[in-house]
Order: sequence, then structure tokens, then C-alpha cells
Amino acid sequence: MNIHNTYRMVRSVGEDCSEEKELKTLIANKPEPICFKRFQPSGLMHIAEGIMEMMNVNKLTNAGCRVKILIADQLARMNKKLGGDMEKIETVGLYMIEVWKAMGMNLKDGEVEILWSSKEVGSRVNEYLDLVSDITDKNSLARLKRCWKLMDRTDEVVYLNASQISTLAMQCADIFFLQADICQFGMDKREVNILAREYCDEIQRKNKPIVLSHHILPGLKEGQGKMSKKIPDSAIFMNDNEAEVNRKIKEAFCPEKVVEGNPCLEYIKYLIFPWFNGLAVEQIEQDGGVMTFKSFEDLIVHYQCGILQPDDLKVALSKAINKILQPVRNHFEDNDTAKQLLQSVLVCFYFAFRLH
Repeated sequence: MNIHNTYRMVRSVGEDCSEEKELKTLIANKPEPICFKRFQPSGLMHIAEGIMEMMNVNKLTNAGCRVKILIADQLARMNKKLGGDMEKIETVGLYMIEVWKAMGMNLKDGEVEILWSSKEVGSRVNEYLDLVSDITDKNSLARLKRCWKLMDRTDEVVYLNASQISTLAMQCADIFFLQADICQFGMDKREVNILAREYCDEIQRKNKPIVLSHHILPGLKEGQGKMSKKIPDSAIFMNDNEAEVNRKIKEAFCPEKVVEGNPCLEYIKYLIFPWFNGLAVEQIEQDGGVMTFKSFEDLIVHYQCGILQPDDLKVALSKAINKILQPVRNHFEDNDTAKQLLQSVLVCFYFAFRLH
């Protein structure tokens, strides 16, 4: 693959890129750029973490990147995920890896390195703490508040407690600690990655991490900017059975002829078309029978003018998602280790949900 095509493949992962020129230069000069992703174990994995992340990682590795995935167990404990119980957090982390395996993430040839923050930090704890301390020292409280406000999508941050300041500094420190060239997270984490670039200015470091931020899939309900594990019906989980997927999508917000803010159309755009390169929608004969769309733009035209109806769209979307999820269901049914992990995670998820 030539440099131009490599750049196009890497760039296609992100909705936003901090510096296009820097990304082109990196790809031209480094045969195997290090791309960094971080996940906090917090319960059942939804399709944004499963399907979308798998596609992004495979694009990056196919383009020649080396991907470092950090299972942020320490951060999860600080944020009181799963009650801050490290045993439960580790169980969920192992479950996440099983989901990615079942989805076909490129994990076998050393292109993806899965790391645990507790082990990485534990092996170089003084170096890590010095880095966290320096990042904290070189940022004003006002700057950290602005970062938290944009990440948390709140109108105003009156104060930050010590734990929140620490987690911001840790997220920033991870980037340098793991020697990342590219930070590949969702748009909701863009600001903390920009904080890392600004830190480079403070320490006069020329090679800044490039921020490549992907689209955030919305929740299924009206006005939900992202899926929420605290509201199970707002998300489709990787282990949902066929009936659950059908029910959730049937009840999803999908106004007739309306494209903006329509989660069903977003799932089709960011999951179904990249996976299948098209979508077949079955309608009754008098409405045109089976309609096969090879481009998302064509589907939008038919939807906006009312030829394609929400109910028919939802049925097609449900079938497509269930087809993608079936290998995951099979893996967790046939593999004893995976089955046991899922059972443990379901217990963790149930009690975490009850706490809310």
C-alpha cells in the first residue's frame, strides 16, 4: 500500500484530525506508527465499543499501524466503576477482550498489544507519577475545568475535586507513557488529547501526539448524544439476543423523513454500510418490494422523500445488526471461558445498575 492510500485508510477512522499535515508526515516517515486507545471496564460492552472499535482497529492495523489498547483498570477504580472493585473490573476487561476476539479484531499477529494500566504503571511507577505530577503542575485549574466541561458536556464546572484533576492528568500521561504517535478515541475524549498536545508546547517537545477522533454513536432514544449503560434500552449490547435487538430498534427514535438526530440512520451509516457495503430493505410489493441500497446517500434520498418508511428501515437494521452479532453470541455459547466471563459480567452489571 502506498503512502497516499495508507494515509486515506488511517484518516478514514476519524471524524476529526488535529493536524492533517502531521499525520501525513508521520505516515511518510514512520513505517509502524503507534496508535493508542483506552477503555475503562464498566459492564456489558455496547456496539460502539464492540463493532465500531473493531472496525477502526482493523483499519489501523491494515494500514500498518501498531495499536496499543490500554485496559484502564486503575482509572476505572478511581471513577468507581463497578463499585471500584478491582476483581470485577478485571473480569469485565477480560470479557471485553473475548468480545473483540469473537468480532475478528486483528489480535493474533502482534499488530495489537493489549495492556493493563495497573501492570504498566506498576512496572514503572515513579516514572508515571512524575509525569502525572508534571502535567498537573503545568496546567491551570481554569484549563482543567474547561477540559472537563467539554468532555462531560456540562454548561459549567464550578469546581474539580482532587480525584477529577488526577484522572485528567492520568489520561494525558498515558499518551506519553505508552509512546503514542496517534491518539484514537471518540470525539468526547478529544479535549484531553488536545491537552496532551498543549503539554508538548509547555515542555518544548516537537513531536506531538496526533489526535484522531471518531464519531460518537448516539443512544436509541430521542436526544441521546451517546449510548448509556445506565439506561439499557438506549444501547444495543454485544451480547443482546435477537429478540432484544429487534425490540430495542423497534422502539428506537426514528421520525419519518427526518435525517438529523435519527439514531437508526446513524447506525446504518457508521456500522452497516462499512460492514456490508450496502443494505437491503424489504417492503410489500405495492411499495416497491426489496430495495437494495449501495450508497448511504441514495438511502437518505429515499428516506427523506418518504419512499422508505421507518418501520421497514428498522426491520432491515435489526437484521443487519443481528447478523453482525451472531458470531459473538456463538463464541459466548460455545467457549467455556467466555461463557463464564459473561455470566460474571452480567452479575456485575445487574448490581451496578441496581445502585443507580
